[in-house]
Amino acid sequence: MLLRKRCRSLLCQLQILVLMLALVLLLLMVAMLDPEAQSEENAIYLNQHQRGGEGHGWAGVGSLLESVEETNEYKVEVLSPLSSLRDEELIAIGMFGSTRSADKVRKNMYRIVKQHKRKNEKVVVTNNDQTEQARDTHGIEENGSQGISLHRVIPEGRHLLCLKQIYNENLPTTSVIITFHNEAWSTLLRTVHSVLDNSPRKILKEIILVDDLSFQGHLKTALSEYVSRIGGVKLIRSNKRLGVIGGRMLGAARATGEILVFMEPHCECYPGWLEPLLSRIVNNRNLILSPVLDVIDWRTSKYYHSTDLRQGVIDWNLDFHWVTMSESDQKVRQSPIAPFRTPVIPGCVIAVDRHYFQNIGAFDTFMNISGVENIELSIRVWLCGGSVEIVPCSRVGHLLQNQTYSTIQNKTLLRNKIRIAEVWLDSYKDIFYHSIGKELVTKPIEMSDVTELKQLRQRLGCKAFTWFLSNVDPAMNTTHSVQPSSGQLLNSGFGLCVQYSYNKIIQLTELTRCDDRSNQVIVYYNKKIKLKANDSLCLV
Repeated sequence: MLLRKRCRSLLCQLQILVLMLALVLLLLMVAMLDPEAQSEENAIYLNQHQRGGEGHGWAGVGSLLESVEETNEYKVEVLSPLSSLRDEELIAIGMFGSTRSADKVRKNMYRIVKQHKRKNEKVVVTNNDQTEQARDTHGIEENGSQGISLHRVIPEGRHLLCLKQIYNENLPTTSVIITFHNEAWSTLLRTVHSVLDNSPRKILKEIILVDDLSFQGHLKTALSEYVSRIGGVKLIRSNKRLGVIGGRMLGAARATGEILVFMEPHCECYPGWLEPLLSRIVNNRNLILSPVLDVIDWRTSKYYHSTDLRQGVIDWNLDFHWVTMSESDQKVRQSPIAPFRTPVIPGCVIAVDRHYFQNIGAFDTFMNISGVENIELSIRVWLCGGSVEIVPCSRVGHLLQNQTYSTIQNKTLLRNKIRIAEVWLDSYKDIFYHSIGKELVTKPIEMSDVTELKQLRQRLGCKAFTWFLSNVDPAMNTTHSVQPSSGQLLNSGFGLCVQYSYNKIIQLTELTRCDDRSNQVIVYYNKKIKLKANDSLCLV
């Protein structure tokens, strides 16, 4: 009898042990699941028949991507311009909520979403990490940015006449395309919400977020879940590194709006920022436009209004500068709020008619890094029959990140500039090569093929670059004999470089450790030393 009881007890213990083992195995299986699978029911795997935005008039921009297996290598791919997208390379997470009331999700919600860490996946930077690490990662003081509302209201800074403008109710629909790679959570979501909060729903057809293979944890499942709560936002993930231009082209190919607005992922929009841009494009479709850009301080995230109207120009290094509006352009303006011509626009926010963008050749997708694509597009539009303008009643704040270029990035920028020179500058390219001669010696550049761009120029019947110098930027023509040069101004006694600093109250120059920051670059021409960060100031 005693033996039988012991057997029964042993059998029960064995059954319990088996159940416990089964439970442990089940938990292990759940833990090993891909965290992205949690959002699988919300994911739309793009089928082959949906290719390239067919049915939306986007015929020439189809497969920017070649068919490759997914990889953990993050090298930027060189993309073939004006080819079509391969759908099997993309996962688009189309998350459209039923209402806008879900926009205001709990502050810092992403930090309490538990995520399973993949093998070799980098850990998300949080408030507990050092400020210096956050700055190195995203180019901003991230802790300060996280303390600011995603829906903050910007004090009014527009001209009074802008507030009295009445716009046509039947403005064209718009797709806002935001490409990001490892962007800070706060700046990315503040950009999205500022577009949603300050754009009429009738004309804002969609926001397209293009994830250019981000590997930081907060941009994985947490972002997918957040976007699923917001109406009118589509998230597209690329499975290989495209670069800013490739990401923008990917978003453009998927866009359904009549107007495309390309926006960087660290911007904030004014109320009524969109209507002036669309109203201007309705009157002339052969335009690319920029709003007036205000400044968001990368250290404090404070918003500073631009106090005067400036035009974008380039020097013979093909570097971008802001200058005070020319007297000739000031005289032809009939109103202080009238749009005005500019030789070049910055690349932070660009608005363009979708069909015109396609017909003019879109972006040069061989330019893998952001920095001069706006220069190439501006020159092309001017020479090929279009116009480039800034619209004063449209204002957008832009956070200029505190990031330095690596040696590889500098070589890429130089390669991009050479593409511009070879295609568009004609005989004036000799001035460009003379200006950057020292850089070419220290950084030998392998020339990329520009045959397709030259064929595009011929097909569009574009003018010679001398027309640009005579009719668009005459001031540039007066400096080519001077052969300007740029670099850093070194104090040999202290081994320090001159750096330009500014805030709302004061602008100053100071001696500091030499690095590759743009506010340490000076330009020397006409026996004057000018600051690249503020071309209106000279060192004396």
